[in-house]
Amino acid sequence: MEVYLGNAGDAAGYRSEATKRGPQAEEAERGYRLADVERRGRKLPKLKLTPKPKPTRNKALNYRWKNRIKSIRAVIQLALIAGVVYLLVNASTNLQHYVEPDRSQWTSGQGFIALSYFGVSRSGSSGLISQSELDAQLKALKNQGYVTISQQDVLDYYTKGKKLPAKALFLAFEDGRNDSGLFAESALKKYNFKATMLTYADKMGHGQRKFLQPGDLKKMMDSGYWELGSNGYRLSYINVIGSEGAFLGAKDESELRDKSKIAQYNHYLMDFIRDSDMIPVENRQQMEARINADYEKMKEVYSDKFGFVPSVYMIMHANALNRSMNPLVSQANEANIEKLFRLHFSREGDAFNGPSANVYDLTRLQPQPYWQTNHLLMKIKKDTGQPIQFVAGDEKRASQWELVRGAAEFSGSRIALTSEPGGTGMLVLKDSERYADIELSAALSGNVVGRQSLYVRYDRESGSYLRITLDNNEVIVEQKKPGQAAKRLLAKELGEVEGPTSGLKLNKAAVYSGAQLAQADQAEQSKYPLQLRNTRQLSMAVVGDKLSVRVDGTELLADQAIDGQIASGFVALESAYHEQGDNDDIYDGVFDNLEVREASDDAGEAGSVLYSNRLSGVRRIADTASHVFNTTVDWVMDTF
Repeated sequence: MEVYLGNAGDAAGYRSEATKRGPQAEEAERGYRLADVERRGRKLPKLKLTPKPKPTRNKALNYRWKNRIKSIRAVIQLALIAGVVYLLVNASTNLQHYVEPDRSQWTSGQGFIALSYFGVSRSGSSGLISQSELDAQLKALKNQGYVTISQQDVLDYYTKGKKLPAKALFLAFEDGRNDSGLFAESALKKYNFKATMLTYADKMGHGQRKFLQPGDLKKMMDSGYWELGSNGYRLSYINVIGSEGAFLGAKDESELRDKSKIAQYNHYLMDFIRDSDMIPVENRQQMEARINADYEKMKEVYSDKFGFVPSVYMIMHANALNRSMNPLVSQANEANIEKLFRLHFSREGDAFNGPSANVYDLTRLQPQPYWQTNHLLMKIKKDTGQPIQFVAGDEKRASQWELVRGAAEFSGSRIALTSEPGGTGMLVLKDSERYADIELSAALSGNVVGRQSLYVRYDRESGSYLRITLDNNEVIVEQKKPGQAAKRLLAKELGEVEGPTSGLKLNKAAVYSGAQLAQADQAEQSKYPLQLRNTRQLSMAVVGDKLSVRVDGTELLADQAIDGQIASGFVALESAYHEQGDNDDIYDGVFDNLEVREASDDAGEAGSVLYSNRLSGVRRIADTASHVFNTTVDWVMDTF
C-alpha cells in the first residue's frame, strides 16, 4: 500500500510546530499524519536517509586555522630576522677595527716595500685591478709574511731610528675612487692590512660621487684600516698636442681621458706653460705663483674638510721631479712639498726603500691591472733580493708540468707563465717526449707587447725544436736543428688588434721640445700600448716531416717540410718580455684551453686527447655559470 506523506514543506512545518510543543505533542502529531495518509489511501514511499552534511566554516572565523597561520608566519619572520642579523653581523666588518701590530717585536732596519694601486673595480679594467686579483695579491703577500706599516711607522723609521717588521709593506690606493674604497676594504679586513687612500682635493664636494667624500673618508679612517694621503689638488694637463699636430694647450682631466689621440702632454705642476713651439709663455715668477696657488688651494680644502693636511704625498706624475722636470719648476714644487708634507713618494718603478732613502724622495711600485700575482711577486723578489714563494694554483694540474724557469700558476683552464726579470719563463709537459705525430692548440691571451711561444718536438739536450711564437702581434714559425741557429719558416704581421683603447696610452709625458716630440712620435708609430690585451687561437700539427699552422682558424702553413733531424721531443710553453716594457722586464704569457691530440687520420677524424687543460663536466658548467653571473652583475652595476 502506498502512503502519501505530503510535501516536504508540510512535514517541515509539522515538525517545527510539534517540536515547539514538546515530545508528547510531537508523537500525537505523527499519529495524526499517518491516519490522514491512510484516509487518503496512498502508499507510503520508502524513505532514503542521507547523512547530514557537516557544516562548513569560514576560515576567517576559524581561530585554530588563524593561529596556525600566525605561528607559521612568526617562524618565517624569525628566520628572516635571523638571516638579516647574520648578514649584519657578517657585514659588521664595517664595524670591525684594525688590530694594531705588536711593534715591540719589530727588529728590522733593512727598509720596506711600497705598493700603490691606481684603483680597484669589481671585475677590473684596463686601468683598475679586479677585486679578486687584488685579494689574490694581498693574500700572497700575507702568506709571504708581509706586515703593513703606517705613515708614522715610516717617519719613525727614518727620523727616530725605530725598527720595522722583517717584511714591511706600505700600501696605498690612488685617485680616491669610491670603488677602490668599496672593493679594497674587504681584503684589508681579511688580512688585517692598513692602507693609505690618496685623494685629489678638488674632488671633494661638487656632487662628484665617483670619488670618496670627506664623510666617507672619516668613517674609513675611524676603522683604523685607512689613512689619508694626497695626489695633489687636481689632475690637469698643460702643453697638450694632438696626434695630428694641433696645439691644444691646457686641458682638464675630463677632456683628456682618452690619450690615444694625444701626441704629447704634461701635468699641471710639471713644467712652464708653453706655446706650440714648446717655448715658455710665462716667466719664473708667473710659474711659481701658479704652482704656489695650486698647493695653497689643496691646503685650504684639506684644512677645511679634515682640520689637517695629510702627511704623505705622491706627486702626479712620478719620476719627473729633479729628473725630466725643469730645475726651476722642481724647486717650486719642492718648496711647497716640504712645507706641507712629511713624506713624499716622488718616484715609481721600484718597490724597495732602504735605510738611506730620503723621506722626500721615496719610491713605490704601481702594480698593473694585467699583472698576474706571480708577476708582482717576481718584481718584489727582483727589487728586494729576498726569496719568494710563488703561487702555483691548482697543484694537480701543476704536477703534470716541469717548471724550468720563471713561475707558473694554474687556474681553471688557464696557465699563466711569468718570465724571469729580463729573461724567459718555460714549462715542459712531462712525458710528452713519447708523443709522435700530434696537434697542439691553445688560446694565447697575454698582452700584445711580449712573446708567447708553443713548442713541439723540443729536445732539451740538443736544443732542437719546432716553435710558433706570438710576438707583438706578429706570428713567427721556426725550426731549429741540433747545434744550429733557429731558422724562420714564416713571419707574418697579424690583422689589427680589436678591443677598447680608451685609457691605454704610451708614455707621452715630459717631452719638452719639438725635436724630441718628432723623434718620440716616429719611435712610437709601430708600438702597441703595454696594457693592450688580445687573444689569438693558435694550433700546430706535426705529422712525420710536415708541419701545418693555423691562427684564428686561418691556415698559414700547410704541410710545410721540416728537417728530418727534428723527430721527437717535448711539448713546452715559453714567455718573454719585450724591450718596450721600459723598466718592467717581466712578462706573463697566458695560455688558455691548451690541448694535445694525436694527429688526425687520413679521413680527417680527430685523434684521441693526450693532454687537455680544458674544463669539463661540472667544473665547466660552474665556470660558465660564474661567468654569466659576473657579466650580469657588471652590466647591472654599469647600467644603474
